[in-house]
Amino acid sequence: MILPVKTLIVVLALIGVLAIVAGIGATIFFFGGFYNVAADHPDPHIFNWALVQVRTASISRRATDQPPVGLLDDAAAVQAGALAYARNGCTDCHGQPGVESAKFSEGLTPPPDLRKVVNHRTPEVLFWAIKNGIKMTAMPSFGVDKPPVRDHTIWAIVAYLRKLSSVSDANFKAWNETPLGGYWVSGCGPARASGCGPDRQ
Repeated sequence: MILPVKTLIVVLALIGVLAIVAGIGATIFFFGGFYNVAADHPDPHIFNWALVQVRTASISRRATDQPPVGLLDDAAAVQAGALAYARNGCTDCHGQPGVESAKFSEGLTPPPDLRKVVNHRTPEVLFWAIKNGIKMTAMPSFGVDKPPVRDHTIWAIVAYLRKLSSVSDANFKAWNETPLGGYWVSGCGPARASGCGPDRQ
C-alpha cells in the first residue's frame, strides 16, 4: 500500500516533531540535573538495559585477540593466573576462593561478582575487559598500568577465571605460596577439601 504524498509528508513531519521533543526532553533530563548519578540510586530499567546493550555490542566488536594455543587449559598457566589475580589487586573488588571481596565493593555498580558472570563470557571478552577496562564501571584498564600487565599474564588470568568455579580455597592458597607448577593436580576443586599438592590424586 502506497500512502498519498500529503499523508506521507504529515507522517514524516510528525516523526520529526516527536524526535525534536524527545531530544529536548532528554537534554533537560540529563543536563538539568534530573538524572541521579548516585551509586546507591538504581538506574531506570530502560537506561540500564541500554547501557548493557551498548557495552556488550562494543566489547563484542573489539574483542578479537586470540589466546596462545593451549594456554587456557595449561595447568601451570592457571596457577600463574591465580597468582597474577592476587598480586594485581583483583581480590579487592572480586574476592577469591576463601576470601571475600573488600567491603567497599558492595557499593560498586554493577556488583563485581565474577562467579555469576564469568562462565557466560568468552575468553576473548574476558581478556579485552581486563586489558582495556570498562567505562562507567569500576573496572580499570590493566593495559595502561606502569608498567602495563603483559598480554601473556592477562591470558593466564583468563585461564584461571575459566576454572574459578572448580578452584578450592586450599588450592588457591597453595598456588600463592608455592613455586609455579608445584601444586596443580588434575581434578582439584571444591571436593578436595584438604587442598592439592604434589602427587595428590
